[in-house]
Amino acid sequence: MVSGKALLRGEFGALEDSGIGKVVRRGFGRPGVFPLWIGEGDRPTPAPIREAAKQALDDGHTFYNIPRGRMELLDALRAYLERIYDVPIDPGRLVVPGSTMLCLNFAAQMVLEPGDHVVVVTPHWPNVLSVLEMAKADITFVRQEAREGHWHLDLGKIEAACRPGTKALYVNSPCNPTGWIMPPSMVRTLLDLGRERGFMIFADEVYHRNVFDGDVAPSFLDVATPDDPVISINGFSKAWAMTGWRLGWLVAPAGLEHQLSAYSTVLNTGATSFAQFGAIAALGDTGEPIVRELRDQYREGFEVVRRRLGQHPKIELREPEGAFYAFPKIKGMTDSLAFCQQLLDEENVGTAPGYTFGPGNEAHVRLCFAMSAERLDEALERLVRFVDRHC
Repeated sequence: MVSGKALLRGEFGALEDSGIGKVVRRGFGRPGVFPLWIGEGDRPTPAPIREAAKQALDDGHTFYNIPRGRMELLDALRAYLERIYDVPIDPGRLVVPGSTMLCLNFAAQMVLEPGDHVVVVTPHWPNVLSVLEMAKADITFVRQEAREGHWHLDLGKIEAACRPGTKALYVNSPCNPTGWIMPPSMVRTLLDLGRERGFMIFADEVYHRNVFDGDVAPSFLDVATPDDPVISINGFSKAWAMTGWRLGWLVAPAGLEHQLSAYSTVLNTGATSFAQFGAIAALGDTGEPIVRELRDQYREGFEVVRRRLGQHPKIELREPEGAFYAFPKIKGMTDSLAFCQQLLDEENVGTAPGYTFGPGNEAHVRLCFAMSAERLDEALERLVRFVDRHC
Protein backbone atom coordinates (compact mmCIF):
# COMPACT_ATOMS: atom_id res chain seq x y z
CA MET A 1 0.00 0.00 0.00
CA VAL A 2 1.43 3.38 -1.03
CA SER A 3 1.30 6.17 1.56
CA GLY A 4 0.27 9.69 0.67
CA LYS A 5 3.67 10.99 1.75
CA ALA A 6 5.40 8.68 -0.73
CA LEU A 7 3.58 10.43 -3.60
CA LEU A 8 4.78 13.91 -2.73
CA ARG A 9 7.25 15.82 -4.89
CA GLY A 10 10.76 15.44 -3.56
CA GLU A 11 11.17 19.21 -3.25
CA PHE A 12 8.05 19.43 -1.09
CA GLY A 13 9.02 16.50 1.08
CA ALA A 14 12.43 18.07 1.71
CA LEU A 15 11.01 21.38 2.94
CA GLU A 16 11.59 22.33 6.56
CA ASP A 17 11.34 25.47 8.65
CA SER A 18 14.05 28.05 8.14
CA GLY A 19 16.35 28.80 11.03
CA ILE A 20 14.13 31.78 11.83
CA GLY A 21 11.08 29.53 12.03
CA LYS A 22 12.86 27.06 14.31
CA VAL A 23 13.69 29.77 16.84
CA VAL A 24 10.30 31.48 16.58
CA ARG A 25 8.47 28.18 17.07
CA ARG A 26 10.53 27.60 20.21
CA GLY A 27 9.68 30.94 21.79
CA PHE A 28 6.59 32.45 20.14
CA GLY A 29 4.11 33.61 22.76
CA ARG A 30 6.53 33.46 25.70
CA PRO A 31 5.75 36.18 28.24
CA GLY A 32 8.15 39.09 27.97
CA VAL A 33 10.08 37.78 24.97
CA PHE A 34 12.08 40.36 23.01
CA PRO A 35 11.24 39.47 19.37
CA LEU A 36 14.28 40.57 17.36
CA TRP A 37 13.86 37.47 15.18
CA ILE A 38 11.28 38.69 12.61
CA GLY A 39 11.40 41.74 10.34
CA GLU A 40 8.89 44.00 12.04
CA GLY A 41 8.69 46.55 14.82
CA ASP A 42 6.42 46.70 17.86
CA ARG A 43 4.03 49.37 16.58
CA PRO A 44 0.76 48.51 14.81
CA THR A 45 0.03 49.81 11.34
CA PRO A 46 -0.59 53.57 11.67
CA ALA A 47 -4.18 54.68 12.15
CA PRO A 48 -4.87 56.36 8.76
CA ILE A 49 -4.14 53.10 6.94
CA ARG A 50 -6.19 51.03 9.37
CA GLU A 51 -9.09 53.47 9.15
CA ALA A 52 -9.16 53.25 5.35
CA ALA A 53 -9.47 49.46 5.52
CA LYS A 54 -12.12 49.64 8.24
CA GLN A 55 -14.14 52.10 6.17
CA ALA A 56 -13.90 49.73 3.21
CA LEU A 57 -15.32 46.95 5.38
CA ASP A 58 -18.16 49.17 6.52
CA ASP A 59 -18.81 50.08 2.90
CA GLY A 60 -19.21 46.41 2.03
CA HIS A 61 -15.99 45.83 0.05
CA THR A 62 -15.92 42.12 0.84
CA PHE A 63 -16.45 40.69 -2.62
CA TYR A 64 -14.20 39.38 -5.37
CA ASN A 65 -12.39 42.00 -7.38
CA ILE A 66 -10.05 42.12 -10.37
CA PRO A 67 -7.41 39.46 -9.61
CA ARG A 68 -4.54 41.72 -10.68
CA GLY A 69 -5.64 44.29 -8.08
CA ARG A 70 -8.35 46.93 -7.78
CA MET A 71 -8.02 49.53 -10.51
CA GLU A 72 -7.90 52.28 -7.87
CA LEU A 73 -4.95 50.52 -6.24
CA LEU A 74 -3.09 49.94 -9.50
CA ASP A 75 -3.55 53.60 -10.38
CA ALA A 76 -2.33 54.70 -6.93
CA LEU A 77 0.65 52.38 -7.28
CA ARG A 78 1.48 53.76 -10.72
CA ALA A 79 1.34 57.32 -9.36
CA TYR A 80 3.51 56.40 -6.37
CA LEU A 81 6.20 54.72 -8.48
CA GLU A 82 6.27 57.58 -10.95
CA ARG A 83 6.61 60.04 -8.07
CA ILE A 84 9.55 58.35 -6.33
CA TYR A 85 11.42 57.15 -9.44
CA ASP A 86 10.38 59.86 -11.91
CA VAL A 87 9.66 57.35 -14.68
CA PRO A 88 6.32 56.46 -16.29
CA ILE A 89 4.91 53.03 -15.41
CA ASP A 90 2.15 51.44 -17.50
CA PRO A 91 -0.50 50.05 -15.07
CA GLY A 92 -0.63 46.95 -17.29
CA ARG A 93 2.78 45.99 -15.91
CA LEU A 94 1.52 45.97 -12.30
CA VAL A 95 0.02 43.15 -10.29
CA VAL A 96 -0.93 42.90 -6.59
CA PRO A 97 -1.62 39.17 -6.14
CA GLY A 98 -1.24 39.08 -2.35
CA SER A 99 1.89 39.10 -0.20
CA THR A 100 5.39 40.02 -1.40
CA MET A 101 6.29 36.39 -0.80
CA LEU A 102 3.56 35.48 -3.28
CA CYS A 103 5.07 37.95 -5.73
CA LEU A 104 8.42 36.17 -5.53
CA ASN A 105 6.71 32.85 -6.24
CA PHE A 106 4.87 34.57 -9.08
CA ALA A 107 8.16 35.75 -10.61
CA ALA A 108 9.77 32.32 -10.31
CA GLN A 109 6.84 30.66 -12.06
CA MET A 110 6.88 33.30 -14.80
CA VAL A 111 10.51 32.59 -15.71
CA LEU A 112 11.98 29.34 -14.41
CA GLU A 113 11.79 25.81 -15.76
CA PRO A 114 13.26 22.78 -13.95
CA GLY A 115 17.05 22.84 -14.12
CA ASP A 116 17.37 26.53 -14.97
CA HIS A 117 20.43 28.19 -13.48
CA VAL A 118 19.91 31.08 -11.04
CA VAL A 119 22.57 33.24 -9.39
CA VAL A 120 21.62 34.38 -5.88
CA VAL A 121 23.33 37.24 -4.07
CA THR A 122 23.79 36.16 -0.46
CA PRO A 123 23.36 36.60 2.49
CA HIS A 124 19.73 36.26 1.49
CA TRP A 125 16.33 35.86 3.10
CA PRO A 126 15.91 32.07 3.60
CA ASN A 127 12.49 31.81 1.93
CA VAL A 128 14.10 32.85 -1.36
CA LEU A 129 16.01 29.57 -1.44
CA SER A 130 12.84 27.56 -0.81
CA VAL A 131 11.05 29.28 -3.69
CA LEU A 132 13.89 28.49 -6.08
CA GLU A 133 14.24 24.92 -4.86
CA MET A 134 10.51 24.33 -5.38
CA ALA A 135 11.02 25.62 -8.94
CA LYS A 136 13.82 23.00 -9.31
CA ALA A 137 16.38 25.68 -10.08
CA ASP A 138 20.13 25.09 -10.19
CA ILE A 139 21.50 27.69 -7.75
CA THR A 140 24.87 29.42 -7.46
CA PHE A 141 25.55 31.78 -4.56
CA VAL A 142 27.68 34.92 -4.69
CA ARG A 143 28.34 36.23 -1.20
CA GLN A 144 28.65 39.84 -0.18
CA GLU A 145 31.99 40.58 1.47
CA ALA A 146 32.63 42.42 4.73
CA ARG A 147 35.28 45.11 4.27
CA GLU A 148 36.11 48.29 6.16
CA GLY A 149 33.11 48.05 8.43
CA HIS A 150 30.58 47.67 5.60
CA TRP A 151 29.21 45.07 3.19
CA HIS A 152 30.24 45.03 -0.47
CA LEU A 153 29.37 43.01 -3.60
CA ASP A 154 32.07 42.04 -6.09
CA LEU A 155 30.68 42.51 -9.61
CA GLY A 156 33.43 40.34 -11.04
CA LYS A 157 32.16 37.40 -9.01
CA ILE A 158 28.63 37.94 -10.32
CA GLU A 159 29.88 37.94 -13.89
CA ALA A 160 31.99 34.83 -13.28
CA ALA A 161 29.02 32.99 -11.74
CA CYS A 162 26.79 33.63 -14.77
CA ARG A 163 26.95 30.76 -17.27
CA PRO A 164 25.94 30.85 -20.94
CA GLY A 165 22.55 29.40 -19.95
CA THR A 166 21.92 31.37 -16.75
CA LYS A 167 18.22 32.22 -16.59
CA ALA A 168 17.95 34.63 -13.65
CA LEU A 169 19.79 36.69 -11.06
CA TYR A 170 18.21 37.33 -7.64
CA VAL A 171 19.38 40.43 -5.79
CA ASN A 172 17.86 42.13 -2.75
CA SER A 173 18.66 45.80 -2.12
CA PRO A 174 18.42 47.14 0.54
CA CYS A 175 19.44 43.73 1.76
CA ASN A 176 17.92 41.50 4.38
CA PRO A 177 19.99 40.70 6.48
CA THR A 178 23.09 42.87 5.87
CA GLY A 179 21.55 46.27 5.11
CA TRP A 180 23.76 46.60 2.01
CA ILE A 181 22.42 48.95 -0.69
CA MET A 182 23.37 48.57 -4.34
CA PRO A 183 24.87 51.81 -5.71
CA PRO A 184 23.37 53.27 -8.91
CA SER A 185 26.43 52.36 -10.97
CA MET A 186 26.05 48.70 -10.01
CA VAL A 187 22.34 48.76 -10.88
CA ARG A 188 23.25 49.90 -14.40
CA THR A 189 26.06 47.36 -14.74
CA LEU A 190 23.89 44.43 -13.68
CA LEU A 191 21.12 45.56 -16.01
CA ASP A 192 23.62 45.71 -18.88
CA LEU A 193 24.84 42.23 -17.94
CA GLY A 194 21.27 40.88 -17.95
CA ARG A 195 20.64 42.41 -21.37
CA GLU A 196 23.89 41.04 -22.77
CA ARG A 197 23.70 37.54 -21.29
CA GLY A 198 19.94 37.17 -21.63
CA PHE A 199 18.85 36.50 -18.04
CA MET A 200 16.01 37.93 -15.95
CA ILE A 201 16.78 40.05 -12.89
CA PHE A 202 14.59 39.32 -9.88
CA ALA A 203 14.96 42.67 -8.07
CA ASP A 204 13.69 42.31 -4.51
CA GLU A 205 13.18 45.93 -3.47
CA VAL A 206 10.80 45.52 -0.53
CA TYR A 207 13.01 47.71 1.72
CA HIS A 208 13.14 50.49 -0.89
CA ARG A 209 12.12 53.25 1.57
CA ASN A 210 14.11 51.91 4.55
CA VAL A 211 17.30 53.85 3.88
CA PHE A 212 19.49 55.82 6.28
CA ASP A 213 20.75 58.32 3.71
CA GLY A 214 18.18 59.83 1.36
CA ASP A 215 14.55 59.01 0.68
CA VAL A 216 14.55 55.93 -1.56
CA ALA A 217 17.11 53.29 -2.52
CA PRO A 218 18.44 53.03 -6.09
CA SER A 219 16.15 50.81 -8.15
CA PHE A 220 16.23 48.97 -11.44
CA LEU A 221 13.07 50.94 -12.23
CA ASP A 222 15.28 54.05 -12.32
CA VAL A 223 17.08 52.83 -15.44
CA ALA A 224 15.22 49.90 -17.02
CA THR A 225 13.04 50.29 -20.08
CA PRO A 226 9.63 48.58 -20.17
CA ASP A 227 11.05 45.78 -22.33
CA ASP A 228 14.12 45.08 -20.17
CA PRO A 229 14.60 41.72 -18.40
CA VAL A 230 13.66 42.97 -14.93
CA ILE A 231 10.93 41.90 -12.53
CA SER A 232 10.72 44.30 -9.59
CA ILE A 233 9.25 42.75 -6.43
CA ASN A 234 8.04 45.03 -3.66
CA GLY A 235 5.43 45.39 -0.95
CA PHE A 236 3.80 47.33 1.86
CA SER A 237 5.13 45.42 4.88
CA LYS A 238 8.31 47.33 5.65
CA ALA A 239 7.86 50.98 4.63
CA TRP A 240 4.39 51.36 6.21
CA ALA A 241 4.50 48.76 9.04
CA MET A 242 1.93 46.55 7.29
CA THR A 243 3.50 43.11 7.81
CA GLY A 244 0.26 41.34 8.70
CA TRP A 245 -1.65 42.72 5.72
CA ARG A 246 0.15 40.43 3.26
CA LEU A 247 0.17 42.87 0.37
CA GLY A 248 2.91 43.11 -2.22
CA TRP A 249 3.28 44.17 -5.82
CA LEU A 250 5.22 43.17 -8.88
CA VAL A 251 6.34 45.25 -11.86
CA ALA A 252 6.76 43.00 -14.91
CA PRO A 253 8.15 43.67 -18.39
CA ALA A 254 5.64 45.22 -20.79
CA GLY A 255 3.12 43.23 -22.81
CA LEU A 256 2.09 40.68 -20.14
CA GLU A 257 -1.11 42.22 -18.79
CA HIS A 258 -3.34 39.26 -19.76
CA GLN A 259 -0.89 36.67 -18.43
CA LEU A 260 -0.49 38.58 -15.15
CA SER A 261 -4.25 38.64 -14.75
CA ALA A 262 -4.67 34.96 -15.63
CA TYR A 263 -1.96 33.76 -13.26
CA SER A 264 -3.28 35.98 -10.45
CA THR A 265 -6.57 34.13 -10.84
CA VAL A 266 -4.80 30.78 -10.58
CA LEU A 267 -2.47 31.76 -7.75
CA ASN A 268 -4.70 33.60 -5.28
CA THR A 269 -7.72 35.08 -7.10
CA GLY A 270 -6.42 38.47 -5.99
CA ALA A 271 -5.46 40.17 -2.76
CA THR A 272 -7.97 40.73 0.07
CA SER A 273 -10.48 43.31 -1.14
CA PHE A 274 -10.80 45.61 1.86
CA ALA A 275 -7.07 45.47 2.64
CA GLN A 276 -6.37 47.09 -0.72
CA PHE A 277 -8.02 50.30 0.49
CA GLY A 278 -5.46 50.48 3.28
CA ALA A 279 -2.76 50.13 0.64
CA ILE A 280 -4.26 52.99 -1.38
CA ALA A 281 -4.09 55.21 1.71
CA ALA A 282 -0.45 54.22 2.30
CA LEU A 283 0.57 55.17 -1.24
CA GLY A 284 -0.94 58.66 -1.08
CA ASP A 285 -0.07 61.83 0.83
CA THR A 286 -1.21 60.17 4.06
CA GLY A 287 1.55 57.60 3.77
CA GLU A 288 4.60 59.82 3.34
CA PRO A 289 4.71 61.14 6.94
CA ILE A 290 4.36 57.53 8.08
CA VAL A 291 7.34 56.45 5.96
CA ARG A 292 9.48 59.25 7.39
CA GLU A 293 8.45 58.64 10.99
CA LEU A 294 9.17 54.92 10.79
CA ARG A 295 12.49 55.57 9.06
CA ASP A 296 13.51 57.88 11.90
CA GLN A 297 12.63 55.14 14.39
CA TYR A 298 14.77 52.63 12.51
CA ARG A 299 17.71 55.03 12.42
CA GLU A 300 17.37 55.51 16.16
CA GLY A 301 17.28 51.72 16.54
CA PHE A 302 20.58 51.34 14.77
CA GLU A 303 22.16 53.96 17.00
CA VAL A 304 21.18 51.75 19.94
CA VAL A 305 22.77 48.77 18.18
CA ARG A 306 25.93 50.76 17.47
CA ARG A 307 26.19 51.89 21.08
CA ARG A 308 25.61 48.44 22.55
CA LEU A 309 27.51 46.24 20.08
CA GLY A 310 29.84 48.47 18.05
CA GLN A 311 32.82 48.38 20.41
CA HIS A 312 32.33 44.96 21.97
CA PRO A 313 35.53 42.89 21.69
CA LYS A 314 33.66 39.66 20.88
CA ILE A 315 31.31 41.16 18.27
CA GLU A 316 32.12 42.32 14.73
CA LEU A 317 29.45 44.78 13.60
CA ARG A 318 29.19 45.99 10.00
CA GLU A 319 27.03 49.06 9.59
CA PRO A 320 23.91 48.65 7.44
CA GLU A 321 22.96 51.32 4.92
CA GLY A 322 19.28 50.40 4.88
CA ALA A 323 16.57 47.90 5.90
CA PHE A 324 16.42 47.49 9.71
CA TYR A 325 18.72 44.61 10.56
CA ALA A 326 22.15 44.12 12.01
CA PHE A 327 24.06 40.98 11.04
CA PRO A 328 26.95 40.85 13.52
CA LYS A 329 29.59 38.14 13.66
CA ILE A 330 30.07 36.61 17.10
CA LYS A 331 33.71 35.65 17.59
CA GLY A 332 34.16 32.03 18.58
CA MET A 333 30.56 31.06 17.76
CA THR A 334 30.30 28.05 15.43
CA ASP A 335 26.65 26.94 15.76
CA SER A 336 24.33 29.89 15.17
CA LEU A 337 21.13 27.89 15.71
CA ALA A 338 22.30 26.57 19.09
CA PHE A 339 23.44 30.09 20.01
CA CYS A 340 20.03 31.61 19.21
CA GLN A 341 18.12 28.85 20.96
CA GLN A 342 20.22 29.15 24.11
CA LEU A 343 19.99 32.95 24.06
CA LEU A 344 16.22 32.63 23.88
CA ASP A 345 16.09 30.15 26.75
CA GLU A 346 18.44 32.07 29.04
CA GLU A 347 17.67 35.70 28.26
CA ASN A 348 14.27 35.60 26.51
CA VAL A 349 15.71 37.37 23.45
CA GLY A 350 14.72 36.01 20.03
CA THR A 351 17.24 36.36 17.18
CA ALA A 352 17.71 34.67 13.79
CA PRO A 353 20.62 32.25 13.24
CA GLY A 354 23.08 33.23 10.53
CA TYR A 355 23.27 29.83 8.83
CA THR A 356 19.75 30.24 7.49
CA PHE A 357 20.81 33.23 5.35
CA GLY A 358 23.08 31.18 3.13
CA PRO A 359 26.56 29.62 3.13
CA GLY A 360 29.36 31.33 5.01
CA ASN A 361 27.16 32.88 7.69
CA GLU A 362 27.36 30.33 10.52
CA ALA A 363 29.14 32.75 12.88
CA HIS A 364 26.50 35.47 12.40
CA VAL A 365 23.13 36.27 13.92
CA ARG A 366 20.51 38.62 12.54
CA LEU A 367 18.65 40.97 14.81
CA CYS A 368 15.88 43.36 13.85
CA PHE A 369 16.21 46.83 15.36
CA ALA A 370 12.80 48.12 14.28
CA MET A 371 11.27 48.05 17.76
CA SER A 372 11.17 51.02 20.15
CA ALA A 373 14.57 52.15 21.38
CA GLU A 374 13.88 51.48 25.06
CA ARG A 375 12.90 47.84 24.56
CA LEU A 376 15.68 47.33 22.02
CA ASP A 377 18.25 48.65 24.49
CA GLU A 378 17.19 46.12 27.12
CA ALA A 379 17.19 43.28 24.58
CA LEU A 380 20.73 44.12 23.47
CA GLU A 381 21.90 44.43 27.08
CA ARG A 382 20.72 40.85 27.56
CA LEU A 383 22.43 39.76 24.33
CA VAL A 384 25.75 41.28 25.44
CA ARG A 385 25.40 39.63 28.84
CA PHE A 386 24.90 36.29 27.13
CA VAL A 387 27.90 36.77 24.83
CA ASP A 388 30.11 37.72 27.78
CA ARG A 389 28.99 34.64 29.63
CA HIS A 390 29.38 32.08 26.83
CA CYS A 391 31.62 33.26 23.99
